[in-house]
Amino acid sequence: MQKRSFLKGLALAGLSTPLLGSSMDKWIDKVSGLSPYKVAADEDFWAGIRGEYLLKPDYINLESGYYNILPKEILENYIGHIREVNYQGAYYMRTVQYDNKKKAAATLAGLVGCTADEVIITRNTTESLDMIIGGFHWNEGDEAVMAQQDYGAMLEMFKQVAKRHGVVNRIISLPNQPSSDEEIIQLYADAITPKTKLLMVCHMVNITGHILPIRKICDMAHSKGVQVMVDGAHAIAHIQFNIPDLHCDYYGASLHKWLSVPLGVGMLYIRKEHINKIWPLLAEGDRPEGDISILNHTGTIPVHSDLAINDAIAFYHKIGAERKEARLRYLQQYWTSKVRDIPNIVMNTPADPQRACAIANVGIKGMKPGVLAETLLKKYKVYTVAIDGANVHGCRITPNIFTTVAELDIFVTALKEMGSASV
Repeated sequence: MQKRSFLKGLALAGLSTPLLGSSMDKWIDKVSGLSPYKVAADEDFWAGIRGEYLLKPDYINLESGYYNILPKEILENYIGHIREVNYQGAYYMRTVQYDNKKKAAATLAGLVGCTADEVIITRNTTESLDMIIGGFHWNEGDEAVMAQQDYGAMLEMFKQVAKRHGVVNRIISLPNQPSSDEEIIQLYADAITPKTKLLMVCHMVNITGHILPIRKICDMAHSKGVQVMVDGAHAIAHIQFNIPDLHCDYYGASLHKWLSVPLGVGMLYIRKEHINKIWPLLAEGDRPEGDISILNHTGTIPVHSDLAINDAIAFYHKIGAERKEARLRYLQQYWTSKVRDIPNIVMNTPADPQRACAIANVGIKGMKPGVLAETLLKKYKVYTVAIDGANVHGCRITPNIFTTVAELDIFVTALKEMGSASV
């Protein structure tokens, strides 16, 4: 018991001893025969995994949704890639750069279950999806469907094509507490008209963590002749899925989030028959029909970041996809279950465990989200982000696999105290 308490204390401080190389493999092997759901609640196991991260002790980080801190293993490999590219200089850039990028894209395609000729590496979700929105063949009077809870950068891009091409944007509002999948599907269906050409939908709503029924929405839209573009910024390496199973036409994601690739790396999937229908963001030379590389010209970029994709995927597989998803969902359910039914505390994320994973959003009646976030940081040393718009008023809470229940207990206590004070 003393050892367990000691480990937990170290984990809370972010100072637990790192599990290097084979020792981490042995640590994970200890739980290999156990159910992911049982491992999800094993605090000693996750204290060891926490040791793989260098965490700033000044605050409890509950804002992993913006950027996932790199585990030490990925970080050190990444620094090695920077050194190697710098060592080879122009020789690297003119010889193996492109082959290495293709290999990384192929590994990434394997992770999301599609073919390598349908995936390109981009810089982030915004670049990926804005490339589709801006490169779509629009005619005046065409319509697009989206939700006000979608990410701002994409909504702004739709505004731009509306000004430029005369596109009509039809915007719905998603319920924070849906009664069923059918309620959500019907909202999108009701917004579609014979002029609708493209529907944008979040795989996981970034401000609430709400996981949407993507395949059902895609099938509905396709039955009406509408293509579907999915914002998957938060889904890859967060929840398990294969892109082809979603039946979408386009899928964009940021790999610096839950996959823990360094900043500046994203991905775009395009169903093969649509590749030549999209105008490139930046012009490229001639390519064979259906060659997705025609959309991947961005000039000289920090190519060493792309090399870290393989390292991040290897680390993800080492932790285990089922194990990671179970832990993330466990952490969210751990804290939300303690405050969901308390007066003055408002949950903006569905209670159904299958409708959310790590991300949730909470507010306090009578308190502005900005004040809530500021108080959490200054008084309780808990770092979050305030969300105040699109029918969502609260703080987005995104723990990670390095988060401890002891940290979440501090957060829960803070919510209870502030909730009581607001009565």
